[in-house]
Amino acid sequence: MRVEIVAVGTELLIGQTVNGNAAWLGSRLTESAHTVVADQAIGDDHDMIVAAIHLAMSRADAVIVTGGLGPTADDLTREALAAVADVPLAFDDAYAQALARRWLERFGTEAPVSNFRQAEYPLGAERLTNPKGTAPGLVLEVEGVVIVALPGVPAEMEALYDDQVGPMLRRRAGWEGSRLIRVLRSWGIPESTVGERLDDLFLVDGNPAMALLAGDGEIKVRLMAQAPTDVEVSALLEPVADEVRRRLGTAVFAVDEETVETRIHDLAAAEGWTVAVAESLTAGLVLHRLTDPPGASSVVMGGMVVYAADSKRDPLGVPEGVLAGGLVTEATAMAMAVAVADRFGADVGVAVTGVAGPGPADGHDPGTVCIAIHTPRLDTAGTIRLPGDRERVRRYAATATLHHLRLALEGTPWGR
Repeated sequence: MRVEIVAVGTELLIGQTVNGNAAWLGSRLTESAHTVVADQAIGDDHDMIVAAIHLAMSRADAVIVTGGLGPTADDLTREALAAVADVPLAFDDAYAQALARRWLERFGTEAPVSNFRQAEYPLGAERLTNPKGTAPGLVLEVEGVVIVALPGVPAEMEALYDDQVGPMLRRRAGWEGSRLIRVLRSWGIPESTVGERLDDLFLVDGNPAMALLAGDGEIKVRLMAQAPTDVEVSALLEPVADEVRRRLGTAVFAVDEETVETRIHDLAAAEGWTVAVAESLTAGLVLHRLTDPPGASSVVMGGMVVYAADSKRDPLGVPEGVLAGGLVTEATAMAMAVAVADRFGADVGVAVTGVAGPGPADGHDPGTVCIAIHTPRLDTAGTIRLPGDRERVRRYAATATLHHLRLALEGTPWGR
C-alpha cells in the first residue's frame, strides 16, 4: 500500500519541534511492507491542511495525518477532514460525557468547554479510542483513499498506530508476505567510495532495494527485500548483504540495531575491562554516547571534561612536560588516556583533544584532532583532520574516537 504522511503543526515549521512522528511512522510503515511515497509538514491553517490532504490523496492509497486534534482553536484537523470529505461535523454526546467524567475524576473540576471540541468528528468517520489521551483518532474513506488522523503527541500517536491503525492498514493492503530490512553499518570509507564500490548493486530490479545513509562519519547501507515467505525474502537479501560485506571488508562494523557503542560494550565486557574517558574539544559527547546503551554502568566508570590547559594538568594529571609540547598532540592525548584510566581505576583510558574552530588554536588549524586509547594490551594514538564547522568537527571527532576505541579493543593499532 502507498502511504503518505501529513504532519500538522506550525511548531514543526518554525523549529520548535522536530517532526519525529514522520520518522517513526515511516519506519513502522516500511516494516509492514507499505511504501511511504512522501511526507508533508503543514502549519495550523485550515485551507493548507485541506490542500495537503488532497495532494496526498492524489498519489497514495492511504493518508496518515498527525496533529491538530487537540482542544484549542488552532487544532483544525477535524474541520479539515470534514471539508475534504464534504461532510458536516457531528458531535459524540457519549464521548463528551465520558470526557467530563474523566476530567472530574482526574482533576476534581469540570472540564473546560474547549475540551469538548474533541467530541466533534466528520460525519461517518470511525473514532479510535485513545488509551493515553483525550483526543480520539479518526478514520474515514474518501474517494477510495483511507484517511487516518492521529494525535500529535508521540506516545498517543504510537499507541494508536500499533494497536489499531497498523493492523487495519495491513488488512486493507491484503499483504501477508514478508519484508526484511538489513542495515550494514560502515566507518572509515568515504560515502563516495562506498557508492563506487557498490555502484552496480544499485542496478538490481529494486528487490532487494539499496540506499546509502550518511551521518556523523558513518555510512549505513540499507537493504530491503520482500517476498511471500520469510525463506524467500531471506534468499533474496542475504546474498546481496554478503556481497556488500565482501566489497567493504572490515569497514563494516555492525549490522541492524548494533551500533559502535554496543559493539564497544560487548568487546569490553568480553575482556572484563572497564572504560574511562577524558575529553577536550568534544566536551562530553564521547561519554554521553558511551552511556547510551542499557547497562552502561557495568563498563563505563566515568569521565572528565578537561577543556583548559590547567584542567589537563590538575585535576587530570597530565605532566607539565607533556603539556609544554602542546595541547593538541598525540603525546598529550596519550597522557590524558593513561591519566583518566588511573583516576577512575579503569582498565581502558580514552582521550580526545583538538581544535574545533572556528579559528586556529595552539598552532593548529580547525579540525585537527588527536585521539589516544590506552588498554592493558595496547597503546595507540593518531591525528586526524576533519572538515566542517565547529559543531560538525565535534560530532565527527566523537564518532572517530569511539571507532578507534572499538578498533583498539579488537586489537587493531592506529592505521592498521
